[in-house]
Amino acid sequence: MEDKIKEALEQIRPFLQRDGGDLEFVEYTDDKIVKVRLQGHCVGCPGAQMTIKGVVEQILKESYPDDIASVEAVL
Repeated sequence: MEDKIKEALEQIRPFLQRDGGDLEFVEYTDDKIVKVRLQGHCVGCPGAQMTIKGVVEQILKESYPDDIASVEAVL
């Protein structure tokens, strides 16, 4: 599952990179939570949580509805 998540994140990264941000995959937990680390301009951005939930989580859940419970940013 981790490889599928990483592949999906590669499709999302250009969206973040065009605004000077990025993200990296950290972990996929047993309780189906994807943990990512924000980088660049995404760190500390007021809209970062909205991006995580409204973009990254939505895309991953649509792609793998039975395998993703949520997406969380970690430091």
